[in-house]
Amino acid sequence: MKRRFLLFGIILLVFIIGVVTYTKITSYENETGNTKVSVAEVTHSAFYAPLYVAIENGYFSEGGLDVELVLTPGADKVSAAVLSNDVQIGFAGAESAIYVYTGGEKDYLQLFSGLTKRDGQFIVAREENENFTLDDLKGKEILVGRKGGMPALNFLNALKKAGIDEKDININYSVDFAALGGTFMGNVGDYVNLFEPTATALENEGSGYIVASIGELSGEMPYTAFYARKSYINENEEVIEGFTNAIKKGIDFTLDNDAKTIANVILPQFPSLSLNDLEKIVDNYKKADSWLENPYISEDYLENLEDIMIDNDLLTSYVPYKNLVNNFYNE
Repeated sequence: MKRRFLLFGIILLVFIIGVVTYTKITSYENETGNTKVSVAEVTHSAFYAPLYVAIENGYFSEGGLDVELVLTPGADKVSAAVLSNDVQIGFAGAESAIYVYTGGEKDYLQLFSGLTKRDGQFIVAREENENFTLDDLKGKEILVGRKGGMPALNFLNALKKAGIDEKDININYSVDFAALGGTFMGNVGDYVNLFEPTATALENEGSGYIVASIGELSGEMPYTAFYARKSYINENEEVIEGFTNAIKKGIDFTLDNDAKTIANVILPQFPSLSLNDLEKIVDNYKKADSWLENPYISEDYLENLEDIMIDNDLLTSYVPYKNLVNNFYNE
């Protein structure tokens, strides 16, 4: 008899938990009425401040969206996540969408919103050098990440603009993007190309010093952009429009406010950073003029990117702009 009561009690408890859980889930969905969208981001950095501003200031929610960020290191892995339908939207270098298009994928990736207009890396040296020039790299080893990736391509473009032959430098492509900082701290290389917050972290530890912005040296292009499958965009125009509008608001806020104000807003996205460090990082990117004025991806910017790819034998001809880009913001 006692066992029956015990069994009944367990069943009743499970039922109550199930009802409570179901109520919470349905209540949440009914209260928000928002569409959940998963976004694979290539890295998590204050370089993408307008995206995090849009999240923290509720701009996506205003557009009827709940955005989930999925850290997916490597632009090739971001595009693969979108193509496999693990996520709806990818956020990475625009070159990854170009590779998919030229690979013959029928339901290819379309760029629908831009965010950054230049490379976000900084050259980090082992010693301070206020008078650094790219000539200082001659005869030295520099860690640049994966060959063919946008960080490496922009570095090569900076060398070209400065009239420096890459053969005069020991360029190390063997270290994965996520391991660059740690490898440099392990005494490999004389220089390393790093995004924030890693570059500032090395400065704080006395393990390296920021000496130049690759973005300023390389020039303007759709460096990081949002994309989705062509079919997804066609079938979810309201989602893409709401997403793009939120990015526009995030860009506006970032351009209109100082680094401290921005850092205060996006600090929850970077719990391991102090407010002072985050302010410094945001200020570095503001000084480098990192962000587009709006999400529109121009044909000229895309051609600048493709010029780099063609120069490095990664592309044989320009991809049709109207096929690859589907702007949801009118310039």
